[in-house]
Amino acid sequence: MEPSETKHGQFSWNELVTTDPAAATNFYTELFGWTTQDFPMPEFTYTVVSAGGANTGQGGIMPIPPSAKGMPPAWISYVTVDNADTTAQQAEKLGGKIVVPPRDIPGVGRFAVIHDPQGAAIAIITYAKKQ
Repeated sequence: MEPSETKHGQFSWNELVTTDPAAATNFYTELFGWTTQDFPMPEFTYTVVSAGGANTGQGGIMPIPPSAKGMPPAWISYVTVDNADTTAQQAEKLGGKIVVPPRDIPGVGRFAVIHDPQGAAIAIITYAKKQ
């Protein structure tokens, strides 16, 4: 999985969390002609979606995590940042809220989910450096 943008402040990924990932995957592949690739994880399967035959992926589909039980299905955008921990702390100082504290995604990078002062959610991510 390669992000589309890796510059600080750039939108780089979009992710759907949903109650029925298989149905959502079917819907969006039929609607947009997306191709998919499944990545089995310990707790669930993560489906990467790509458009126009690109193999890099532009987003993903996954089940709503148990920690977010009751959350409605939603798309969330990721913004690349130089340091997820520092940016999450800065968001709090500016009146935002850390919803998912910074944590690692093995082989991908470090991310967090924040709410802005009005309650809108956005994810921030620092991608791991490719060797």
